[in-house]
Amino acid sequence: MKRHRYESLRREYARLAQRYDIRWNTYIEASVREAQRCLELDNGDRVLDVGCGTGVLLASLAREMPGIRLAGIDLSNEMLAIARRRVGANVELAEASAEALPFGDSEFDALVSTSVFHYIREPQRALGEMYRVLKPGGRLVIVDWCDDYLTCRFCDVFLRAFDPGHFRTYRSDECRDLLVGAEFIGVDVERYKIGWLWGMMTATARRPGREEDPGIRRPHAQASNVGIQTG
Repeated sequence: MKRHRYESLRREYARLAQRYDIRWNTYIEASVREAQRCLELDNGDRVLDVGCGTGVLLASLAREMPGIRLAGIDLSNEMLAIARRRVGANVELAEASAEALPFGDSEFDALVSTSVFHYIREPQRALGEMYRVLKPGGRLVIVDWCDDYLTCRFCDVFLRAFDPGHFRTYRSDECRDLLVGAEFIGVDVERYKIGWLWGMMTATARRPGREEDPGIRRPHAQASNVGIQTG
């Protein structure tokens, strides 16, 4: 993954980092609440937050379930600096992209990503990486904008034209097809509104357990492109 592809996004969040939590407080709280509702964690689970930002979700998970083990990645060092102050040394944080997760195979019981998917340039590669680092039977939760809603479609068109950090938003059926194409099972996508503007969706899925494994998994770089055009 070439670093320059995300330079505009890094610059944007370097500028926003110090006021991000205040500016988007209501939206962040709703996203965190939805993600926690769907994670279904047990004590001792290891959890990865992809695009952890300032660490709000990680801090909330640590308070609610002190027995879990947490890690997070983000593209922005400035956002990660705030996260480090918030969550302390017990949470592993790293600068990385979703398309190249710096972890070994089958390390995590659960993976969560909130308000990140519309930035990802290579969604199939990112989902392949998420599949790779999840343990068999591991749970995936994605919370993001939903293009089923008219306000989000307008935002998507505007941001594609004027915000180089933005990539695209997805309809709920497109998100479902991406997850199925990446060989996740038990895929469910729920859509809802946060206020009058934000149309959101929460996708849940899991990596097949060992008894459900279809066999040799194809390399994540060649993940299926079922029902989606990216770009």
